Amino acid sequence: MDEDKAKIPIPHYTDNDQINQLLGRLVSEVKGFTENQLDQIRRLNQIGKALSAERNLDKLLEMIVDEARGFTNADGGTLYIMSDDEKELHFAIVQNTSLNIRMGGTGGKITWPPVTLRNPDGNHNYANVSAYSAITGEVVNISDVYNAEGFNFEGTRKFDAETGYRSMSMLVVPMRNHENDIIGVLQLLNANKEMTDEVISFSIENQKMTESLASQAAVAISNNRLIHDLEHLLESFIKTIATAIDEKSPYTGGHVRRVSELTMSIAEKINEAKEGTYAGIHFDEDKLKELRISAWLHDVGKITTPEFIIDKAKKLETIYDRMETVKERFEILKRDLHIEALKKDHVKGKKNTKKKGIDIHDEYAKEMESECRFLEDINTGSTFMDEKKMSRLHGIAAKRWNSDGILRNLLNDDELYNLSIPQGTLTKEEKEIIKNHVTITHKMLSQLPFPKKLKNVAHYASAHHEKLDGEGYPLGLKNSEIPLQARIIALADIFDALTAKDRPYKKEKTLSEAITIMNSMVKEDFIDANLFELFIKERIYLDYAKRELTPHQIDMT
Repeated sequence: MDEDKAKIPIPHYTDNDQINQLLGRLVSEVKGFTENQLDQIRRLNQIGKALSAERNLDKLLEMIVDEARGFTNADGGTLYIMSDDEKELHFAIVQNTSLNIRMGGTGGKITWPPVTLRNPDGNHNYANVSAYSAITGEVVNISDVYNAEGFNFEGTRKFDAETGYRSMSMLVVPMRNHENDIIGVLQLLNANKEMTDEVISFSIENQKMTESLASQAAVAISNNRLIHDLEHLLESFIKTIATAIDEKSPYTGGHVRRVSELTMSIAEKINEAKEGTYAGIHFDEDKLKELRISAWLHDVGKITTPEFIIDKAKKLETIYDRMETVKERFEILKRDLHIEALKKDHVKGKKNTKKKGIDIHDEYAKEMESECRFLEDINTGSTFMDEKKMSRLHGIAAKRWNSDGILRNLLNDDELYNLSIPQGTLTKEEKEIIKNHVTITHKMLSQLPFPKKLKNVAHYASAHHEKLDGEGYPLGLKNSEIPLQARIIALADIFDALTAKDRPYKKEKTLSEAITIMNSMVKEDFIDANLFELFIKERIYLDYAKRELTPHQIDMT
C-alpha cells in the first residue's frame, strides 16, 4: 500500500509564491463560479418579479421570450399556448433577430395554423418537436436540427430555404403551471457564442435556467389569465344585473347600455384632448374600467323601485290606467241622465220625436264628452296644468254619479290628486321614490368589497343626479364636490333620457331639441359647461345618434 502511494507523483512546492499563486487561482475559480450562480439566481428572481407584475398578457408573453433569449443568447424564440381543449398549440410569439421578425403579443395575433397534438389517425403527434414536448412534458435539447433523429423538421428546412436562414441548435421546454398542467411550450433557436455570431448548442446550465424561467412564466400566465377571467366575470355579471334591471320595464331596456357606451365615448375624447380644459387629464386603463363599471351600475338601485312607477305613462296609471274606470263613470252618468230625461218627457205626455228632455240630455252628453276628452288629455302629463285647467278639473271632479244607489264624486281624492300633477305623470311622493334609487344604489354598492382600483364605483354611480348648483340629489353636492366621472355619467344619462324613443310618458326629442334643452341646463348650472362644450365640439352626440336614434331624430350634424 505504501509502495503504491509512493508511486503517485505529488507536486512539491518549495516556493511560497508558487503556493500562493495556486491557492489564488483556486479561490478565484470557486469565487467566480459562485458569483456566476448567484447572478443567475438574482436574474431569475428579477425576471420572476417582472413577470408577476405585468398585467398585460400580450406584453407578458413577449417578456417571456425576450428574457429567455437574453440569458441564452438565442437568435430566435417561439412561444406556443395550449388551446382550451388541449388539442392544439397556438402561436403566441415569434421572434428572430437575424430575420428582423417580431410577431404576436402587442404586435397582433399570429394567423399561422396551430400545431396539432394528434395526427388525423388519432395518434399523438410526436414528430413535431413542440407537440412532443407538450404531450410528454419532456425538455428537448438539439445541437443541430438537420441531424436530429425522431423528429420531422421538413417545415424548418422549408422555412430556411425560403429565407436563407440556417436553423441549428434548438431548445424546447414545456411550460407547467402550479397545478402541473402544461399550458404552453417555449422554443429557443440558435444559441450564439458570446460576443460572436457563432451558433453553439444550448448548454445544460442554460437549459436549467430556461426550465426555471418556463416554470415561472407558466405560473405568471396562469395568474394573469385567472385575474383577467375574474375581471371579465365581474364585468359580465354587472352587465347581466344592469340588463335585468333595465328589463324590469319594457320601456327602459337598453338605457344602461347606452349610457355606459356614451360615458366611455366622452371619456375617450377627454383622453384625446391636446388643449383646453381636459388637456392635462388622462384616464388610465384602471380608471376607465372604474368609470365603465360605475356607468353600468348607475341605476342598480332601481331594483327596489316599483315597476308601476318606473313605467307610469299616464297620471292615473297604477297597475292599469284608471282613466278607463273614469270613462265608465261618464257612460253611467250619461245613461242615468238619458233615463231621467225620458221619464220627464213621459210624465209631460209629449209624443213628438223631438222632445225637450232629450235635447237637454244631448247637450249634457256633449258637455260630458268634452270633459272626458279633457281628462284624457291632461292624463298624458304632456299638458301643463295652469289655473284655468286646474279649475275645470275640480269642477268636473265635483260632479256626482250614482254608484249602486250612493252618490259619489266623479273623481275620488286620489284620482283628483294625480290629475292635478302640474306637469309629467309622477306625484310628489312618486318622485321621491324614483329619486331614492340613487340612495339605494350607494347603499348597495358601498357594501361590496370592490378592489382598490374600483374603490370609487359606489360614489361615481350614485352621484349622477347631483347638480352643480347644489340642487341635485341625494347629497346636494355642488361644483368641485362632484367628481368628473359622475358629471360624465350625468351628461350621458340626461342625453339618453331626452332622446330615448322607448319612453311611454313622453315623445322622444330630436337632436336639436335635446341640445337646446341641455344648453339651458348648462346656463342653469345643472350640468358641466366644459363637458357639454366637448360633447358638442367633438360631435359625440352625432356618433351616438347614428348608432341609436331614428333617422327623423337626426336633424343636425
